[in-house]
Amino acid sequence: MNILVINCGSSSLKYQLIDMNEEKVLAKGLSERIGIEGSRIKHTTTGKKEIIIEKPMSDHKEVLEIVLSTLVDSEHGAIKSMDEINAVGHRVVHGGEKFANSVKIDDEVMKALNECIDLAPLHNPPNIMGIEACKELMPDTPMVGVFDTAFHQTMPKDNYIYPLPYELYEKYGIRKYGFHGTSHKYVSLKAAEILERDIKDLNIITCHLGNGASICAVEKGRSVDTSMGFTPLEGLAMGTRTGNIDPAIIPFLVDKENLSMEEVNNLLNKKSGVLGISGVSSDFRDIEEEAEKGNERAKLALDVFVNRVKKYIGAYTTLMGGVDAIVFTAGIGENSAEIREMVCNGLESLGIKLDEEKNNVRGKEALVSQDDSKVKVLVIPTNEELMIAKDTEELA
Repeated sequence: MNILVINCGSSSLKYQLIDMNEEKVLAKGLSERIGIEGSRIKHTTTGKKEIIIEKPMSDHKEVLEIVLSTLVDSEHGAIKSMDEINAVGHRVVHGGEKFANSVKIDDEVMKALNECIDLAPLHNPPNIMGIEACKELMPDTPMVGVFDTAFHQTMPKDNYIYPLPYELYEKYGIRKYGFHGTSHKYVSLKAAEILERDIKDLNIITCHLGNGASICAVEKGRSVDTSMGFTPLEGLAMGTRTGNIDPAIIPFLVDKENLSMEEVNNLLNKKSGVLGISGVSSDFRDIEEEAEKGNERAKLALDVFVNRVKKYIGAYTTLMGGVDAIVFTAGIGENSAEIREMVCNGLESLGIKLDEEKNNVRGKEALVSQDDSKVKVLVIPTNEELMIAKDTEELA
């Protein structure tokens, strides 16, 4: 079975065509600057040279038309006809409380997705556009929605309810939802496989550390808590996002800096985090480089980030009554041996012993804890596209 995985942003579209018999990527690509000047598609078919298609692309439907024609192209394609695409899996950021699992997309699901727009106004509209475009171009092909929030729907109520007047939850659905669920699910399952253990016998803390970052407590295969909340702003200090701050800072800034709520929101989401502290960059590679040169603010930014990660690991270890494995994934988690070492340093009392030599690894699966470490530490590259494809295959 061949699954086409679609991930739509407001002006971008990522895709992979995956042969599920061998879990092999047949082709993949990225379209950028949709609807604005300079739009293009970078497309790679496995075993063939990457091509770049540069032409005006006004909307997601137009992009998908080009993508589909490229996939069946005799020179650059991966398949002979559209009939070889058996199903399409769509990444959807927010499913609210409506979806605890991936679902086949029908009219009722589309209605529910539109009702969730208020919860993810930047993400759900382009996700919906991608689904509608595919339905128009491939009306007889099964479509599946896979939600970033679904994995976290197993959180107990006392972990997702905020201490606000309860009627605000009932009226507006204000609660913790969590994100990166597809990634947390994938790497926790992969960790159990690597450790040759049944996931139902394991407590795992998964650390999705990238420009956007979140941590998840996975107890016996179920998410019981996660660091992101009602929006992806809660939790860790991130590339440009604050993570947890005293909410009273917001009216203080409105008053002292004469900012509108829109300006404050922009400041919290796009000008804060390690960028705001370091003044250098939101890219951790740049910050690590500056810290090595002696830049004190860059060092401080890394320390703040690492401290937050440690606090969540400690809290989730307590929450689950112990932990069997810590997993590092995503751009920083997979590639920065230095950050992993900083996080694990000082956590020996929890049974975490990192092996410096084994930890000298980038972008590949590895067990990086010492042989006698009570808690196993793993590096596992995330593969959200494969997780989406697996859910799609199962439903389609």
